[in-house]
Amino acid sequence: MKPQPLSPETRRRLEVMFSPTDRPTAEAILANECGNNLPFLEKLDMFQLERFRYAALKLSEGNVESLRRAVALAQRDWRDLLMAAGFGEDITAHERWWPETPMQ
Repeated sequence: MKPQPLSPETRRRLEVMFSPTDRPTAEAILANECGNNLPFLEKLDMFQLERFRYAALKLSEGNVESLRRAVALAQRDWRDLLMAAGFGEDITAHERWWPETPMQ
């Protein structure tokens, strides 16, 4: 199965959160490990995957290793990822989330 690319909105959030040097790694992690390869999400497109990818981004706080941990959580049970990010109770909560600008 070919990985789903990041949606434009997912990419915008990633660009705010990660340094230019970490962006390619973060994008690869989201595209290859946090997409339609997650259990029961096989048929989702890039837009339907935003909820899960935003949750991983939110928990990462702009850190690649934290992103890896968030994605590992999603791979075990993405419901836990959604709850940890605050996106589990409201299916549109992720649409209202925007990352804080990281400290310079």
